[in-house]
Amino acid sequence: MNSKIVPLAHGCDAVVIQTLPLFEMMRMRAATTARRHPVLGFAAPDAASAMRWVNQFTHTHRRLGPEDKEVVSPNNDTVYSNAWLDLSERPVVIESPEMGDRYWTLGLLDAWTNPFAYVGRRTTGNRPQRTLVHGPAWRGVVPVDITQTIAAPGDDVWLIGRHLVEDDGEDAARVRETQAQMRLVRLDGSDAAMRVDTWMDGRDAGTPAADLYLSITSAALRRNPPMAGECQAWPPAAAELEASLPAVYERLRTSNQPHDLGGGWAIPVMVKTHWSDDYLTRARIARNFIGALGVEEAMYPTAEVDARGAPLDGSRRYELRFAPGKGLKVGAFWSLTMYRRSDCLFVANPIHRYSIGDRTPGLHHDADGSLALRLQADDPGPGVNWLPAPKGELFYVVLRLYQPHADHLELRFDYPPIQPI
Repeated sequence: MNSKIVPLAHGCDAVVIQTLPLFEMMRMRAATTARRHPVLGFAAPDAASAMRWVNQFTHTHRRLGPEDKEVVSPNNDTVYSNAWLDLSERPVVIESPEMGDRYWTLGLLDAWTNPFAYVGRRTTGNRPQRTLVHGPAWRGVVPVDITQTIAAPGDDVWLIGRHLVEDDGEDAARVRETQAQMRLVRLDGSDAAMRVDTWMDGRDAGTPAADLYLSITSAALRRNPPMAGECQAWPPAAAELEASLPAVYERLRTSNQPHDLGGGWAIPVMVKTHWSDDYLTRARIARNFIGALGVEEAMYPTAEVDARGAPLDGSRRYELRFAPGKGLKVGAFWSLTMYRRSDCLFVANPIHRYSIGDRTPGLHHDADGSLALRLQADDPGPGVNWLPAPKGELFYVVLRLYQPHADHLELRFDYPPIQPI
């Protein structure tokens, strides 16, 4: 096996670490594809069936709030567009309309969790586009009206879209209109939707049984081969796999290997377009942060402790101050989001504010140009940039940097610590 694995895992454990992203992506395919097509109906009449529709967009139309408990550490900036592409038969064309000056992105992840391509503001702009995505076996002719061609490394691709929303009223309605114009079609313009067997119940996020892991990973490998030069020791013996799966899953769940940024800040994901041969980090992210885009699109510095290293506690008051000329550097926007430590969800509060950032109405800068954000449970009064904390509970915060500048990407930015008051 690869040298990145050998010091940390041997034998079947190493095989699980190497292939776990593939299994987890298939689990996500089962969990996030639709049972029902708006025109063609259900993929199967039996509600217990694993048949689903692929090559079909599903969208969210509002930002998530404290009442939403399905996704941990959700963002409060964007709504989502989601689709799984099946490229085994023919290419798929992504049709996207004029987006004005709005931030939006469609990130393409291969079945090994590599964020290998994008469509959107940063990479291809906001004009109307027709993006051709094809699998490794396709050798056809690209039509002249195609604005971008993407060669996928395998037959399965997860398409994750984010659209910036300023409010849950008029602006959300405008986003909904553009989402409705996004289509997945064939080269002849026909609907690309396909029925597929997703093989499993994607709602079960626990450690998989050995026979399920063997069958799904084997099937997925045939459709999504590993990159050239990646050694394979598949399939492992069933008895060894049965012993390795619980141990590896538990280790990946409890391990924490973020990039330390100083000042109590760390960043869990530092991939650009490909994990290369860092199989252990790839597996850890697949288990804990699956669907993460590359850092050139977005970075997520996270803080759980204050300047003294003590856990952030809602019974105390804190300030995060960016000195004059030392503000966050982004090409799109930034936000700071508050979460409870106990469940990794938003904190309900009287002003219904779950994040604060450069687009927050009434954001106040001091006379010298500095920006101070107050993190506490009680209202600090007028003229203060307040992000409400959970009263008497531990919390953590996540900075979201969309289109971060080089200082962030090269880990040269000096993140100020969160100071207790």
